[in-house]
Amino acid sequence: MITPSATQAAAEVRVVFGRVKRRLKELAETDDLTPSQSSMLSRLDKDGPATASQLAAAERIRPQSVAAILTALRDADLIQRHPDPADGRRQVVSLTTAGRHRLQGDRKVRQEWLAQTLQEHCTEAERQTIIKALALLDHAIEAATDR
Repeated sequence: MITPSATQAAAEVRVVFGRVKRRLKELAETDDLTPSQSSMLSRLDKDGPATASQLAAAERIRPQSVAAILTALRDADLIQRHPDPADGRRQVVSLTTAGRHRLQGDRKVRQEWLAQTLQEHCTEAERQTIIKALALLDHAIEAATDR
């Protein structure tokens, strides 16, 4: 049986994370990109170069959808394609310098905004509490994922 405190904590985390996510998204330069395109850029940055089929599996979307996303990103000079060294029939997709700079710039702006907000509106003790609470939440999520 789920306790009332667990239900309340889940609801509050969901609401607060939703607000933070929306605000951080507003700060990003990627407003001209779709959420799928932004996600694909982040995936390539996090996981490194990949084939379209690997990206489709990682993003849990159809290969046809990946093709359209990659075309738009290539047209914006944010990704590049080159032959797979292991199989020349396949293409490996990677970020261009412009794509990497775009992601890094967006992350920096969001990080700075959040740091400034926490600095201005929370005490040192409150910031330490946030750090501890997020560590606890991360631990719970990891434990649930490991099952």
